Amino acid sequence: MDRRSFIKHASIGGLGAAAASALAAPAIAQTNPKVTWRLTSSFPKSLDTIYGGAEVLSKYVSEATDGNFQIQVFAAGEIVPGLQAADAAAAGTVEACHTVAYYYWGKDPTWALGAAVPFALNARGMNAWHYHGGGIDLFNEFLGTQGLVGYPGGNTGVQMGGWFRKEIKTVADMKGLKMRVGGFAGKVMERLGVVPQQLAGGDIYPALEKGTIDAAEWVGPYDDEKLGFYKVAPYYYYPGWWEGGPTVHAMFNKAAFDGLPKAYQSLLRTACQATDANMLQKYDYLNPSAIKRLVAAGAKLSPFSPEILSACFDESNKVYAEMEASNAPFKKIWESIKAFRAEYFLNAQIAEYNYDTFMMIQQRNGKN
Repeated sequence: MDRRSFIKHASIGGLGAAAASALAAPAIAQTNPKVTWRLTSSFPKSLDTIYGGAEVLSKYVSEATDGNFQIQVFAAGEIVPGLQAADAAAAGTVEACHTVAYYYWGKDPTWALGAAVPFALNARGMNAWHYHGGGIDLFNEFLGTQGLVGYPGGNTGVQMGGWFRKEIKTVADMKGLKMRVGGFAGKVMERLGVVPQQLAGGDIYPALEKGTIDAAEWVGPYDDEKLGFYKVAPYYYYPGWWEGGPTVHAMFNKAAFDGLPKAYQSLLRTACQATDANMLQKYDYLNPSAIKRLVAAGAKLSPFSPEILSACFDESNKVYAEMEASNAPFKKIWESIKAFRAEYFLNAQIAEYNYDTFMMIQQRNGKN
């Protein structure tokens, strides 16, 4: 090819590339439009684990869209109080929220089933049900009636049973106890004489310190240490039988979500699942050192007695029977969870339980 021919062909190729680039730009802009949402959290900024989940979600979405899809995160109280987060998203005050569905059980107990209910599944079981047992679709069928779309956006693992100002050894010791407890676990405890209180995370310590409440549960060692409960209520009980594997949800205003490009909808689902895994991993990493620090600081660690656990289990089943008889959406979802729960714990007691138990025995015997 001579020099003139080369220049001619090179110029045509260059023009073609430029034209292709010019044509591609609008297509990219169309698929990645500029979107800015606001998200209100149910949690204070001081809790880097659970509040931090919303920041992780925002980061993933922004990075995946070269900054075209921005989700601005606001802590509890900055736009609305923490326990009104889902209401704000449903009303369109904000496009999204990061919350725990059982906070809204008072409107309808079906809300709690997407998060955690007494003696249900642990974190792995809950995620298995959500992602592969139809749980996400079942819960979204309900959330759609509330003007929302939701996806798992975190999990704490099985929680602790809470901090008490006095020892709790029997069911009789629970009578008259004013306790901050989330979800409808309070409905179960109420039957055993407890006076349940629902308070946002940031309001618990002062109420416990002043004696307005006698006991409080929150999450587990890492978060509880940050909130300082051990300073005013030294008795630390476990397990939190009402929260074997509580799912934290990212919820979106349904009209806003449906109005997104399909690629952005898919990205939100993927980013939520990544956030879900990240939060549980973070708790699993941070809790072991936190529980040691708490005990060293004077926390008196004790299991709930078999008497208390059995009484709570029996009362829980009575509550479920009543709800199934009166609430069709609740029954539909609870029956799905119950069916999987039977299979899940049947399997978990084989390899998982025996491996974990053996390793715990080695650790106690100093054979790490």
